[in-house]
Amino acid sequence: MKDKPLKIIAISDTHGQHRSLKLTKGDIIIHSGDVSKSGRPEEIQDFLDWFSKLKFAHKIFIAGNHDFLFENELTDMLSKMIPEGVTYLNDSGVEIVGIKIWGSPVTPWFNDWAFNRDRGGEIKKHWDLIPNDTDILVTHGPPFGILDETVYGKRTGCEELLVRVSQVKPKYHIFGHIHEDYGQFIKGETTFINASVLDDWYDMKNKPFELWG
Repeated sequence: MKDKPLKIIAISDTHGQHRSLKLTKGDIIIHSGDVSKSGRPEEIQDFLDWFSKLKFAHKIFIAGNHDFLFENELTDMLSKMIPEGVTYLNDSGVEIVGIKIWGSPVTPWFNDWAFNRDRGGEIKKHWDLIPNDTDILVTHGPPFGILDETVYGKRTGCEELLVRVSQVKPKYHIFGHIHEDYGQFIKGETTFINASVLDDWYDMKNKPFELWG
């Protein structure tokens, strides 16, 4: 177990604008997807070059619905792209000094983007993989009704994800996807974080979140 709290920086939806971010110091940085505009190899490589050089002891990210390369490429090819010291999660987890982190890129089906899954049983299979002892859950999309409202007033989060989060009760649930509902919301034992740093016009407007694990 950890001896003291770790400072966690949470970001999401940089869409290729990562080099414009102003980051404070911390122990862990978590990016919850959409590192690129369209998932082209050169976009992903630029993000990984930047991410790997950040001065955090632990660097963790998942893909998002714009990051097509991570869905289309073979696992062995992706493993060669991920730099040493960077952890990529895809329906998988990692434990850091006693903190158990689980990440998944899937979102409910929308406009034929990457990692789209049908609502109901298909997407529920992914959420069923989340371990019951997860401390920090990282998904690209939000749970239904929590920081998931578009500029048009539509709730776009996943109902099945909300059910699973209510069962697991992680300390933090970090996500993005819906840029315009950036913010923090506490419900029960869980702090929900929409960490989208870009607004709905894709302008860099929002600050990274600072959390303690």
